[in-house]
Amino acid sequence: MIFACYPKCTTCQKAKKWLEANGIVFEERHIKDNNPTIDELKEWHKKSGLPLKKFFNTSGLMYKELKLKDRLSTMSEDEKLTLLASDGMLVKRPILIGDNFVLVGFNVADWKAALGI
Repeated sequence: MIFACYPKCTTCQKAKKWLEANGIVFEERHIKDNNPTIDELKEWHKKSGLPLKKFFNTSGLMYKELKLKDRLSTMSEDEKLTLLASDGMLVKRPILIGDNFVLVGFNVADWKAALGI
């Protein structure tokens, strides 16, 4: 299982502590130093069942600087994937990637359900 996070993010820190407290084994991946690729994002998007818009870190500086709130609705899926793959700070985090699921953001109830806890 991959735990894609930004170590300075407090939500990511909470999620990591929660995983550790529940004995979940994972590989930590620094999302800024190791950006997700377009192919990874396509796979994660498909597994998650979420709209691609949910993969954007809407509270991030870059999201606001690029005025993505106004632009996303007119962008193609390929444009969105290319943009997400260009900088890990645009990607909502944490992301937990399992064999049969992808969880975006930290919601304890969703994580418990996906992990069978």
